[in-house]
Amino acid sequence: MTTPSATSLSRRTLFRGAGAALVAGGLGACAPGSTTGSSPLPSASATKPPSGEITIWDRTGDLYKVFDKAIASFTAKYPQVKVNHVAVDINAKLPATLISGAGVPDGAFYDDALLTGVAPHLHDLSQLIEQYKPDIAPYKLGVVTVDGKVVAVPWDLDPGLLFYREDIVTRAGVDPASLTTYDALLDAARTVREKSPNARPIHLENDQFLAQLWIDMFANQQGAGMVGADGKLTIDSDPYRNVLTWLDKVRSEGLGTLAKYTQPTDLQTQDNGTQVFVPWAQWFVFAPQQLLKASKGKWRATALPAWQAGGARAGVMGGSSFVIPAKAKNPELAWRLYEHLVFSKEGYTTVYGQNEVYPGGLNTSIPSYLPALDPSTPLFKPIEALGGQDLWKVAVEAGMQVPSGYTIPTWWGKAVDYFGVNVQKLLAGQMTPDQVLTTSANQIQKNLMGPS
Repeated sequence: MTTPSATSLSRRTLFRGAGAALVAGGLGACAPGSTTGSSPLPSASATKPPSGEITIWDRTGDLYKVFDKAIASFTAKYPQVKVNHVAVDINAKLPATLISGAGVPDGAFYDDALLTGVAPHLHDLSQLIEQYKPDIAPYKLGVVTVDGKVVAVPWDLDPGLLFYREDIVTRAGVDPASLTTYDALLDAARTVREKSPNARPIHLENDQFLAQLWIDMFANQQGAGMVGADGKLTIDSDPYRNVLTWLDKVRSEGLGTLAKYTQPTDLQTQDNGTQVFVPWAQWFVFAPQQLLKASKGKWRATALPAWQAGGARAGVMGGSSFVIPAKAKNPELAWRLYEHLVFSKEGYTTVYGQNEVYPGGLNTSIPSYLPALDPSTPLFKPIEALGGQDLWKVAVEAGMQVPSGYTIPTWWGKAVDYFGVNVQKLLAGQMTPDQVLTTSANQIQKNLMGPS
């Protein structure tokens, strides 16, 4: 197996890469309605004794090292299989490789947000996945299904959580258990600011791509997305209006810190207590573990607030899966590898268990395979950077609440040029929520979707 020399990469870097790949065009700009390739991978072909050689692409960095160890558990079980595990800039290299058809890997790790754009160049895995469908988180199964065909092996679930500075919240007299709605979170932010006038307690995302991903998490909480199941644009709707109205209130009352995720301003304000509440995907936990200094050990996580009393307290922000290109030389073996990593207890416990990168286990996401999500059987240990909190239990409980039915349009990344840009104008006080939604909907319909 090939070992890279690069350093660890955070989800910040990975998702910025995904944004660049999407916005740059290429396969991410395929016309809406493009279908998957006509090369289904039948279940019968996967029953042959595993032997041979495959090339698997993963991203350079922490996850590469995690998967390298997990792949070793597969080759130990099947010694007649040789896996060439290669670390590459997948978002930059895979789309072009799929187009040219030269040097195509047998399998690759890929962002869910990019799947619809490359679907025509992937094997249809529907027959292989069929037996596992009842045990896959409904949200994730929907994301990897394009035009009725399963085009990827679902890997992780990235539930949104509310991260907060326990020391500051406690000092302000706020009970974290009371943060059950976004209105309650606003009240808590006001209380914190009364105790600490310099505080701007709630994070406001200043990166166009990540802000769009972030807002989609809030919309997903409400069972919504940019498009409905019929493919029609639904961005100018109440769920998005609820989110933007709330964000505008945070901004107008001076209750937010506008910063780019894990950039210097973000980290400094989290360390010095200016920022206190961060509603974000589970992978925020990377920051207190690896990047924050003065506030390490002072952060905690709880479920997201709900948009209305009794509503869902979870949504998803990001996620990745494994794809098998239609022109792969040995797709059956790639399937056997991914089946081992995702659907076997040995595989997923190796992926999420203790390793040299994450001594307590991989804790930036949870599996999307439901049998692995036992709250009483954690795959990773409590996290010292969260004061010893059992994040596994919090994340699993949130993950089980994630609404299903979310659809990622092929033009999602291109929408950053419109919706992502307009959201930043809202956060700068230059547009109203209604203006953002109406303008963005018109721009997306005209420039990305065509006549309705």
